[in-house]
Amino acid sequence: MIILSVDFNQIGRDAEAPEVKQMTENFRRELGESAVGTRLFVGADRIDYTKGIPERLMAFDLLLKRHPELLTKVTLIQLAAPSRTHVKEYRDLNDALDDMVDEINWRHQTEDWYPVHFLRAHHGYHAVLAAYRMADVLMVTSLHDGMNLVAKEFIASRTDGDGVIVLSNYTGCARELDDALLVNPFDLDQLADVLYEAYRMPDEDRRQRMARLRGKVGNHSVFDWAAQIFGETYKCLKLESPPT
Repeated sequence: MIILSVDFNQIGRDAEAPEVKQMTENFRRELGESAVGTRLFVGADRIDYTKGIPERLMAFDLLLKRHPELLTKVTLIQLAAPSRTHVKEYRDLNDALDDMVDEINWRHQTEDWYPVHFLRAHHGYHAVLAAYRMADVLMVTSLHDGMNLVAKEFIASRTDGDGVIVLSNYTGCARELDDALLVNPFDLDQLADVLYEAYRMPDEDRRQRMARLRGKVGNHSVFDWAAQIFGETYKCLKLESPPT
């Protein structure tokens, strides 16, 4: 199997660049005092029905209903890039997401805190890296997907060795990244339970998992992926060995 990957080392360098530090400060100003000192659950997706954003929001709502002690202690930040807004079904999805966010915030907010920040914009590369670095938990809850490189980008960006991934079973990378917390995004009860597990995960366990994930992605970068493709091409052409 030829597994698509990312430029692990370059993303790691970029994640420590001054531009990312500046974007982190910009995010913190945008989020305001509400998110200070809370555990950050982050999603970064196009607004697309395959990405499982409604399911993510419903599971987070369920988490807060089941564990009211988490009120003011957790915040969901969703980077949401508008997509295909000329298509009615996608506009309807946007409207439905707005309604869900408003309802969740109305239900759970306090005077100084509200649980969901929905940041609808086309965020640039350094902004996405800043969100990855801020995240305590990355949520990839696709209902149907290809490889999904968001999880691998997140892993590559975490040169600090920290962070947890909640990862849909319906992504191509789920079999490879088995130290993520794997979940069926259609099962909201399970998804809420896994979000709680991510919140409660001990520091040592979290760092051990991330170390193994970084080892896997780092040992199979986009360059290894390209080399595999060329190698298989040579085999198909029945060449005895690649040219030097």
